[in-house]
Amino acid sequence: MITGSIVALVTPMKADGSLHWDRLADLLEMHVEQGTDAIVAVGTTGESATLNVDEHCQVIRFIVEQIKGRIPVIAGTGANCTREATELTERAKSVGADACLLVAPYYNKPTQEGLYQHHLSIANSVAVPQILYNVPGRTAVDMQAETVARLSSHPNIVGIKEATGDLDRGRQILEHCAEGFMLYSGDDATATDLMLLGAKGNISVTANVAPQAMSDLCAAAIAGDRVKAEALNTVLLNLHEQLFLESNPIPVKWAMQEMGLIEPGIRLPLTPFSEQYYAPLRTALKQAGLLS
Repeated sequence: MITGSIVALVTPMKADGSLHWDRLADLLEMHVEQGTDAIVAVGTTGESATLNVDEHCQVIRFIVEQIKGRIPVIAGTGANCTREATELTERAKSVGADACLLVAPYYNKPTQEGLYQHHLSIANSVAVPQILYNVPGRTAVDMQAETVARLSSHPNIVGIKEATGDLDRGRQILEHCAEGFMLYSGDDATATDLMLLGAKGNISVTANVAPQAMSDLCAAAIAGDRVKAEALNTVLLNLHEQLFLESNPIPVKWAMQEMGLIEPGIRLPLTPFSEQYYAPLRTALKQAGLLS
């Protein structure tokens, strides 16, 4: 059972766009030391869309080997081709990933039945814990709670990252899905409220820059300590918002550069953070105690 603060980890790159393995190792050690409960490797924030298949699998393997079982590693293995997603999931399992995160197929806009059959096929093919990922703002398809409920009884489908920010949707999932099925927030701005409703964790962008604070927040919210969770979240509210001034992970990578955690490096079609947004994001980082 994976619970708590789960970082949607960036993939550090050098200025020429090549992967920066030393910085990746440093980030992993930082997260272990500061209380992050699990790592998502090569998800949206990890620029899965701009890594080729070999790089994708190399990053997953590197993270698994660096973590050495200290906290769970969840590999992003989704694709809009069922066969490709199955292959990526098989490869992630083969290198030791603890679970896989599978985004709803993007661009080709499957029906709800198509979403069901896609995830069912992968779950039947690969015996590894699988977490569904619903993020219609990126995929142009919204996996409805009824579809999630149909999939929730499969033994290899253990949870969903729900990134709509819709608390009513979260309630529906909690009410209708199989016992033991895990709901995770995929939206930092509403994650505290969702965890207080019963979600078991937050797959977080903010945790890239504030791992200890997000760990403390998630622990409080999951324990039902509303006063403490809301107090911790108040400090981070502006940061949650400013980290999405442009498409993720553009702002969070810039913030990490400002903090000295990574070097400049992002791949086209993503571009460097726009200078007009530097001031508000710096202010949010200072409010959160992350910059002096």
